[in-house]
Amino acid sequence: MTIPAVPKLPLFGDYAPIEGTYDEFFSATGQSRPEVAQLVRALDRLGQREFQQRQQLANSAFLNAGVTFSVYSDERGGERVFPFDLIPRVISAQEWDRVERGLGQRVQALNLFLHDVYGKQAILSEDVLPARLVLGSSGYLERLRGVTPPGGVYIHVAGIDLIRSPTGEFLVLEDNVRTPSGVSYVLENRGVMKRALPSVFKKLHVRSVDDYPTVLRDTLLESAPSSAPARSSTPPSPDSPVRAVVLTPGPFNSAYFEHSFLAGRMGCELAYASDLFVRDKKVYLKTTAGPQQIHVIYRRIDDAYLDPEFFRPDSLLGVPGLVSAYAAGNVTLANALGNGVADDKAIYPYVPEMIRFYLSEEPLLEQVQTYNLSRKPDFEYTLGNLDKLVVKAVDGSGGYGMLMGPTASESERAEFATKLRENPRGYIAQPRIELSTAPTWCDTELAPRRLDLRPFVLTGKKVWVLPGGLSRVALGANSYVVNSSQGGGSKDTWVLGAGVP
Repeated sequence: MTIPAVPKLPLFGDYAPIEGTYDEFFSATGQSRPEVAQLVRALDRLGQREFQQRQQLANSAFLNAGVTFSVYSDERGGERVFPFDLIPRVISAQEWDRVERGLGQRVQALNLFLHDVYGKQAILSEDVLPARLVLGSSGYLERLRGVTPPGGVYIHVAGIDLIRSPTGEFLVLEDNVRTPSGVSYVLENRGVMKRALPSVFKKLHVRSVDDYPTVLRDTLLESAPSSAPARSSTPPSPDSPVRAVVLTPGPFNSAYFEHSFLAGRMGCELAYASDLFVRDKKVYLKTTAGPQQIHVIYRRIDDAYLDPEFFRPDSLLGVPGLVSAYAAGNVTLANALGNGVADDKAIYPYVPEMIRFYLSEEPLLEQVQTYNLSRKPDFEYTLGNLDKLVVKAVDGSGGYGMLMGPTASESERAEFATKLRENPRGYIAQPRIELSTAPTWCDTELAPRRLDLRPFVLTGKKVWVLPGGLSRVALGANSYVVNSSQGGGSKDTWVLGAGVP
């Protein structure tokens, strides 16, 4: 007896975008967008059953590799396997070219801003940016004014969060120039994707992300102080006499997987505070062969905990005397101290003016309209429209300390109104943007889910932008919160080669 074959159901057969959103795969008329047309055809041929099996294999790969993150607020325990969706996000070569140039421009201006506010403060004296906002920022470290990092580079690693507007254009949502995380998931996503959908990946000539650890290592080594040993090759080789370490707060940090992952990929030591010490304003690593001088520290510890002699005396995560070695020009810290003033959300509205002031250029990337609650008209408008706005703490991250006004309860909005009255400088407000969506596999079917994008920008002697970045996905049906620390997932981001499709 012949068993009839089970009909193959096309993957996108029942997919329906959310009305009123920009779907990255399908237009309002149901036609696949040009950059994803080839991918849609290939996945439809694969079918739902086969796709689901490959999604399960991808999940197992992440579990076996120990790709994890922490959810601090979850009572069931913090450590989770990172949720990954096998349907990639696709960006055309032409669109990425504009984004890449815009990111380079923005990070260049932010770096010049930091150099200025810790130096002559020309942008303040010319009243381009209100001095009270900068000097009153919790991220501004007045005691470091006059200290210039080697090469004048403050932002070695930037993560700039982007969203799509309702018309499909990428907008800057916020800047992350202190200790941005997430790039390890980009690399892990790509490795799993190549194994799960090898033929589809190859046909679309997707730009590689595999060079990131090498470029990061070279960026760090070439940013070493001038007093460091001469480098024998350009770019620096792994056995360079210039020594770099990744400084981690330890395994209880939410991004510890990334710290160890990057240290391993770069061929650098993963160091704890107890592994380092300062003598004669130089930093040394304890080794079995004796102390070894360290010239560059890729630090993944926040400013406040980095040196108990300079910041919090109760910190057990920092290295005593580290700031003195940094101020003496004997060690490079990546990223530099005091960068928090540049990604203070109250400073964000002024980045276009920074670009005009420092570069004499118009911004290549637009950003989201923002209400600065230090200004009375913005403050009063926000209080009267909390049901329409998203309110964020200026120094917050990870989706915490935020009010999603349109979905908040009356009591939640009232509680936030009290916080705003007590500390208007501590918050900004923005209209809720209807984030773009993309097809995402949700247990047994495809459904549209909202997403953002965090590209990574490296700055040493030149600026380099990773092709793509971390596409974070809000896994809840009506959620706008994409942060992994609050239950979001991720997709691989495919930047197509020139001429594709």
